[in-house]
Amino acid sequence: MFTGLIQSVGQINSFKRQGNAAQLRISSDLVNDDLQLGESIAVNGACLTVTAWDSSSFTVDVSPETLKSTTLGELPVNHPVNLERAMRLSDRVGGHLVSGHIDCIATVRRRYEDHNAMRFEFSVPLDTMRYVVAKGSVAIDGISLTVNRVEDDMFSVAVIPLSLAMTTLKNYREGSQVNIETDLIGRYVERLLQGKKDWQSGQKVDMDFLAKNGFL
Repeated sequence: MFTGLIQSVGQINSFKRQGNAAQLRISSDLVNDDLQLGESIAVNGACLTVTAWDSSSFTVDVSPETLKSTTLGELPVNHPVNLERAMRLSDRVGGHLVSGHIDCIATVRRRYEDHNAMRFEFSVPLDTMRYVVAKGSVAIDGISLTVNRVEDDMFSVAVIPLSLAMTTLKNYREGSQVNIETDLIGRYVERLLQGKKDWQSGQKVDMDFLAKNGFL
């Protein structure tokens, strides 16, 4: 699990295709902070596992599913990426609970200044928008942000100067693509409600069977 508070901005050193999968090497100062083999790091919001590291960079494997559902396979060498190590249970959750499992890829529709903030509007697939709620949380390339406004296929966020300076957000322009992870609480609630509907449907079938066979 992660919090959506970016700890470092790294840079892609190499991208090696391995069939339908890939291997990324990323330069970062995180390697100087007691990095561990097998630990999880969110790279632009996608949870990946450290498989090796040296004095200036670390390596992660990228599965076919991750390549398909994120922007990682499209990023060129030297492209900056947001990085966050997995949270400890004793950490403050300054953002929100982020799993590192990307829901979809969104596109920057508009970017404009609004007083002391930079506003971004994102176009999002309709099947993902049902999990996006005004004043709720969303992770954009791993960055925890608050949703300001929601429309049919779009939502917007306001980014303060500090967040803009310390993340890859400063590089986003109209047409840029980003990884989106919606608030996982909404997905769990939906699944629980669906399970309740299935259970109720099963109960009705059982009652009909009993009545038809003279048990009721």
